[in-house]
Amino acid sequence: MTSKEKVVALREEMQKNNVDAFIVYSADPHMSEYLPEEWQERAWLSGFVGSAGFVVITRNKAGLWTDGRYFTQAAIELENSGIDLFKDGMEGTPNYIDWIISETPANGKVAVNSVATSNANWELLSQKLQSKNISLTDLPLLKEIWKDRGTPSKNPIFVHPVERAGKSVTDKLGAIRQKMEDQGATVHIISSLDDVAWTSNLRGSDVQSNPVFLGYIVITKNDAVLFTDLEKLEVGARKQMDNSFVKMMPYEEFYNYLKAFKNENVLVSPNSNQMIFESLKADNKFIKAPVPGNLMKAQKNETELEGFRTVMVRDGVAMVKFLYWLTHNAGKETMNEYSIGEKLRGFRAEGENFVGESFGSIVGYKDNGAIMHYSAKSEGSKDVTNDATILVDSGGQYLEGTTDITRTLSLGTVSEEFKRNSTLVLQGLIRLSMVKFPKGTKGVHIDAIARLPLWMEGKDFNHGTGHGVGSFMNVHEGPQNIRKDLNPQDLLPGMVCSNEPGYYLEGAYGIRHENLIAVKEAEKTIHGTFYEFETLTFCPFFKDTIVKEILSKEEITWLNDYHRTCEEKIGPYLEGDVKEWFLELVSPL
Repeated sequence: MTSKEKVVALREEMQKNNVDAFIVYSADPHMSEYLPEEWQERAWLSGFVGSAGFVVITRNKAGLWTDGRYFTQAAIELENSGIDLFKDGMEGTPNYIDWIISETPANGKVAVNSVATSNANWELLSQKLQSKNISLTDLPLLKEIWKDRGTPSKNPIFVHPVERAGKSVTDKLGAIRQKMEDQGATVHIISSLDDVAWTSNLRGSDVQSNPVFLGYIVITKNDAVLFTDLEKLEVGARKQMDNSFVKMMPYEEFYNYLKAFKNENVLVSPNSNQMIFESLKADNKFIKAPVPGNLMKAQKNETELEGFRTVMVRDGVAMVKFLYWLTHNAGKETMNEYSIGEKLRGFRAEGENFVGESFGSIVGYKDNGAIMHYSAKSEGSKDVTNDATILVDSGGQYLEGTTDITRTLSLGTVSEEFKRNSTLVLQGLIRLSMVKFPKGTKGVHIDAIARLPLWMEGKDFNHGTGHGVGSFMNVHEGPQNIRKDLNPQDLLPGMVCSNEPGYYLEGAYGIRHENLIAVKEAEKTIHGTFYEFETLTFCPFFKDTIVKEILSKEEITWLNDYHRTCEEKIGPYLEGDVKEWFLELVSPL
């Protein structure tokens, strides 16, 4: 079926159930950003495959809301679907709940699938819909029309050893139970997949590019229970759970298990699915708060940070070899955006302990670089020669850590305008890399530092400057970020973030430069404790697209020092023509 036909079929189900509006969030029962294939409901219905966005279908209208990363991509993928694009965050774009209220009659009915809807969204919807006496109900209508949605994977669940995790399961459970006690909780539910994997020191591959597995954890004062597909647990994983006094139960038993709780104070994140709350609300009280382990996970311990440093050298070697191949073969051999991504994966696969990509590589040639999260398909991707610019955003999953890096370069002659804009973006990255900031600083406080060179020329980019990164875990990780939006989370030592300002000129080119950075203590002064960033990524920038006159003396010094560090870290692993080329790249500006 086409997207238009799927919407028609959904409307038929809505009519049978007297539903006026149906919302399809981009979510699974664990509120994941990247979804198992069988839970990609919004993508299946609309044809839009970006990682963020949701669809609202009414009796005669349909809309998809997504953020600035996907405006260009969504417009292309929604073509002929009958679904209108609403550019979330842009002036004039209505809030989706206000739009639903305006399109739904008084005393009408709105439906969602509660297992794929967060409690936070459910509560907000319920509250606002009351203004028109519109009811909210749980109806998984897509089950009736998506017949071939697939089944959960049978990929193994394996141990992430304490030698890499830096902290045992027993220690993690002890720290979580202390937080439970501090908050007066007697039961704690962990439903997000990365928090389940972190707490259990286990990894899997149920979600593409994310080393996680489908599961829940329930913790009480004396017990901890892992709910997952027991057949997938390797012998070592079972032994680790036994040794950590974690019981193991089938994934399907989770909701029945919850119904047995009475008179408990349940600590659960409001970002957990609504079905969890429905299962507990009759006989228990809720403490709605972030999962305690989420912040613990974000503050990497020294073992995890050392893992990052190790894989950044390995990843940097792969990137340099790849960039040499690309710059020396573009225009000489047949290649396209998709094949380039596959070639890059091959270079990474040569490295020790490589597990897979940390996300699908973004390889955007010419104007496709302006599509921020562009995904080249195996069929029909743009041929690449040596006459324009190319943006390559990619990353790897290694047993010791996760990488994410972007480099934008010229494969031919480029305009002075491009060089200037590329330098402004790099200048933003350098300034953020150099900043010192006092304890208590949040990402929103320093986001402008990376944007200022562009802002001074009336330019900007429509995505965050930085996201958290996991340790052999999800490449997007909270609770910290660096962006315009207000996030109350302080930046704390051990947090790893991306540093990725950009500039995009639709129809022409895209520019993004990205390193990973880690928060560390810089100094204590009479004004308090100050933090700074350690740059983790090792891969040179291309000097032929840098306008030196734009950069300050301090910025040039930072860049030359960075390139000298790249030489020290990566140089010993290169040889021959590649090394000779690399040494020219890292020579002083």
